[in-house]
Amino acid sequence: MARSDTKSLFTADLIVPAIRDAFRKLDPRELIRNPVMFTTAVVAILLTVLLVVGNDGLDAGFKVQLVLWLWLTVLFGTFAEALAEGRGKAQAASLRATKAELTARRLKGDGTRYDSVPASQLKKGDVVLVQTGDLIPADGEVVAGVASVNEAAITGESAPVIREAGGDRSAVTAGTRVISDEIRVRVSVNPGQGFLDRMIALVEGAERQKTPNEIALTLLLVGLTIIFLIAVATIPGFAAYAGGSVPVSILAALLITLIPTTIAALLSAIGIAGMDRLVRFNVLAKSGRAVEAAGDIDVLLLDKTGTITVGDRQATEFRPVSGTGVAELAEAALLASLADETPEGRSIVVLAREKVGSVMASLPEGTQVIPFTAQTRISGVDTGGRVIQKGAVQAILRANPGAGETAAATELRRITDDIARVGGTPLAVAVDGRLLGAIFLKDIVKAGIRERFGELRAMGIRTVMITGDNPLTAASIAAESGVDDFLAEATPEDKLRLIREEQQGGRLVAMCGDGTNDAPALAQADVGVAMNTGTQAAREAGNMVDLDSDPTKLIKVVGLGKQLLMTRGALTTFSVANDVAKYFAIIPAMFVALYPGLGVLNVMGLASPESAILSAIIFNALIIPCLVPLALRGVAYRPMGAGPLLARNLAIYGLGGLVAPFIGIKLIDLAVGGLGLA
Repeated sequence: MARSDTKSLFTADLIVPAIRDAFRKLDPRELIRNPVMFTTAVVAILLTVLLVVGNDGLDAGFKVQLVLWLWLTVLFGTFAEALAEGRGKAQAASLRATKAELTARRLKGDGTRYDSVPASQLKKGDVVLVQTGDLIPADGEVVAGVASVNEAAITGESAPVIREAGGDRSAVTAGTRVISDEIRVRVSVNPGQGFLDRMIALVEGAERQKTPNEIALTLLLVGLTIIFLIAVATIPGFAAYAGGSVPVSILAALLITLIPTTIAALLSAIGIAGMDRLVRFNVLAKSGRAVEAAGDIDVLLLDKTGTITVGDRQATEFRPVSGTGVAELAEAALLASLADETPEGRSIVVLAREKVGSVMASLPEGTQVIPFTAQTRISGVDTGGRVIQKGAVQAILRANPGAGETAAATELRRITDDIARVGGTPLAVAVDGRLLGAIFLKDIVKAGIRERFGELRAMGIRTVMITGDNPLTAASIAAESGVDDFLAEATPEDKLRLIREEQQGGRLVAMCGDGTNDAPALAQADVGVAMNTGTQAAREAGNMVDLDSDPTKLIKVVGLGKQLLMTRGALTTFSVANDVAKYFAIIPAMFVALYPGLGVLNVMGLASPESAILSAIIFNALIIPCLVPLALRGVAYRPMGAGPLLARNLAIYGLGGLVAPFIGIKLIDLAVGGLGLA
């Protein structure tokens, strides 16, 4: 969802600072980053000097107008960039207000006492106490407790979210507010390196680096500028050979109309605006490269839990094997889950207590906890000499080789297949290698996700669900959600291998995830979108963070990526076509005195050579601010094939770029002539 405080492009609080910044960007150290506009500024300086000390026979009023419009061309270019940056700075100001004056209750060694300190003094590893009504002072992970948190300052959404220790909903962000209960948070970043700090730097453009496509286009523009500079430098020789001369002011005007000033002036603004549009849809891109890559992705990999499904699987039923009662299975599941802080583990405890009437709140003294790992996929306890295991069915059978050949194993497989066929997730329970039965965990597919995957398919993007569940469960969820393919019983290594296989096939891969075990895959993917509700490790590994934690948002990310590429391509096409039309205005005007036959090229019927040159320069300057709204808003994207899309853009921006100067220059020529300016 876009932020409700999205500003119009042309409000006074954006325009006035942008005008001021446009003049500041005339600093050569700023201009040199845009070689084409730097060349235009050098030419403007040269003509300004010649206006004072030169005498080339041209009317002084004509030269004054040339100088004025050349400087306006440069200013319009710097204004476009300043306006794009200004919208980011407005966002940064609101984010700074969120972050200001934060204080923290930093816990001391025993965890019962604390000091109140400014948030800026917190260091990585510190543990802070956050109570109802407090702003969370720093990015971190919840290590104890569960609380409802209002993240509207970050996401724009007022609905509170749950943050709790354990699982994939433990990450919290500085500046968000706890509205119920209390939590203890371990700080995960040092001062100045937090999520808000990075957001502020990114939306301000302070950390924006040119993308590969932008660099390539800049090199092309530089090459064209050098070629046209050499071409213009040879003209005086040809004119002398023909027995005439061309004033420097006219040569300068020709150079500026030849070089691609339009796209050069707008190129930086297009990139900044692309990042800005993404932020306004509550997606933080850590680089422009990721935004561009999103426009070209072929394969989308999505983690099932928390991405395709709601994420909090709930235990709904105990299904024992023959010879085991429900109470025995429930009691074993209770003991195996008391130390499990995940939402699924807590739901098993709640269901087991209902079944056996137990009020046990903690494990017996001397119990050893068997922690869950991505490799074993088993958790449990060793209590009183009994080893109670809970985990994926195949993992339990691998851990107890003899159990797989028993009648109980055959029945357990039938039970788990039945659970999987209806879209549930089965967890097997064993005591000392004896199989007791399965726990039915129910997954809930997010509403509307099937339609969203249909949209991705229309864009030519293949969707693949990745899950640690067994193949039957995975197939059921895949069919319900509408993904194109799935990878079941996936380990972190499997995810990495799949991404690398796709990339080796020449395809760009996007990955959505929210858990720590998704971090390697998020880092490997061309576009790694981490859910804001996920762990700190996932948010650090991805090159984008979805603040709304909506995996279907990737459709919008893809659309914005394609829009960025299309906008750059469309305005480049318009700019080049634009220059072709301007040649017909200025070249005949320059040489008609030396070669009268060139008069037939004056297809626009311009009033005089001076009027033609001045009209072309004025049009060259004015077209830049006219295209600023399109550069900042972007070209509309509609899902369609590459062929029809190319044909549409050539028809609109190629043909439009040819026609617009003929009309515009002619209208300006009429105004120039009517006002007696040339």
